[in-house]
Amino acid sequence: MAIADDLKKTLTDPTPLYFAAGTADLAVQQAKKVPELIEQLRAEAPARIEAVKNTDPKAVQEAVTSKVAEVFGAIDPKKIGETAQDLALRGVGVAAEYAVRAKETYDKVAEHGEQAVRAWRGEVSEEIVDIAVVVEPRPEPTPEAKAEPASEAAAEERPAAKKPAARKTTAKKAAVTADDAS
Repeated sequence: MAIADDLKKTLTDPTPLYFAAGTADLAVQQAKKVPELIEQLRAEAPARIEAVKNTDPKAVQEAVTSKVAEVFGAIDPKKIGETAQDLALRGVGVAAEYAVRAKETYDKVAEHGEQAVRAWRGEVSEEIVDIAVVVEPRPEPTPEAKAEPASEAAAEERPAAKKPAARKTTAKKAAVTADDAS
């Protein structure tokens, strides 16, 4: 049964789909920046090419030779074993850290994807709706509403009927604002 439950959970988990949607949305955002980067490269390319042409190959060779001599001069053959073991342990620690960072990034992109899917569907997150209800002022009663008899049941029905309508209009405004900000 545990395998069947794990399989069911895996097949019904929307997180990978949200991750894909988030990745696509982020890719679109980055793709919008490409024309600007191309223009920047086009403007900087002649200066960079000229700098490479004017570089003296002998000076580059001397700098590389001195750097290599410095690195090989610092190596102590007795400490190579200790250094290799130390590097291996550091590698394990770094790999574990990267695994944690990868999971955090995966979760962030999946959350971004969920928000993107909601925006594409025209939905708004519950938090925005709750904030909008608190921020939006209550409508002033019309003169007709003041003239009606004020029984407790009628008074309770009116706010209950008006509150969802206010939430829907606020949600639509918030969704448009969120789309415009992107």
